[in-house]
Amino acid sequence: MREPVEATELDAHCARVRERIVEMCAGAEGGHLGGSMSLVEILVSLYFAVLRIDPADPAAPDRDRLVLSKGHAGIGLYAVLAERGFFPAEDLAGYAEPGSAFSAHPTPAIPGVEVPSGSLGHGLPLGVGFALAARLSGSARRCFVVLGDGELQEGSVWEAAMAAASLRLDGLTAVVDRNGLQITGGTEDVIELEPLADRWRTFGWTVHEVDGHDLGALVDVLGKPGPPGRPAVVLARTVKGRGLPFVEGQVRSHYARLGDRQRRRAQAVLRATRRTSGQEGR
Repeated sequence: MREPVEATELDAHCARVRERIVEMCAGAEGGHLGGSMSLVEILVSLYFAVLRIDPADPAAPDRDRLVLSKGHAGIGLYAVLAERGFFPAEDLAGYAEPGSAFSAHPTPAIPGVEVPSGSLGHGLPLGVGFALAARLSGSARRCFVVLGDGELQEGSVWEAAMAAASLRLDGLTAVVDRNGLQITGGTEDVIELEPLADRWRTFGWTVHEVDGHDLGALVDVLGKPGPPGRPAVVLARTVKGRGLPFVEGQVRSHYARLGDRQRRRAQAVLRATRRTSGQEGR
């Protein structure tokens, strides 16, 4: 775990990340707005308070690994990587432009991205591989995999969950962005996931349930290794489209192409939130 970071500093990072997500969604191609906004606190907690990483040396052998399995939220990852200093924030202006490395789903062409992702259900199996490789090499590095809740309807997720528990991969932590919505509606209306915590426990995992927008709670649970011999999962309850009241908790926020009026409205709301929370000018 990194040195402690002030809560106000983390809040300021989250505010800037949300503003950059909105700017990318205002481009010609739009972007996955809702699911990117819902995981902002999760990614900021990891990149600024938990992961052992160095933006100046993104390929350091003993760095912690993060796999964004819900790769459709790539713009959220891009905004956090820019905020963390992996590349200049100005580079985000090239998102979705012809020939740009910043496409809808992340690839290792972007500094800080470990693996290409977006084909749902693949991230946790890759995380099992990273965690097993760390053990075999005698490394203390940890691996985190961020999944969407709709993604848990993929069978490969549960195959990987069984393997991780059987291999006793205590260096592996899964984080589920539990916003309750997927592209076609509510997760419980498509394929029921609840009782989700019990499902993971049955598969042999240590389970933590937190408010996915509570930075303090996230840093606390993500920063501490779990019990020896057991992988851990954090079920982070979030709101799709968090930060934009006019799309919060709505399926229509899944993918958005914001017009200029919508962009200005969204940025005005985010700036107002920064002022009321004391983050203006930070």
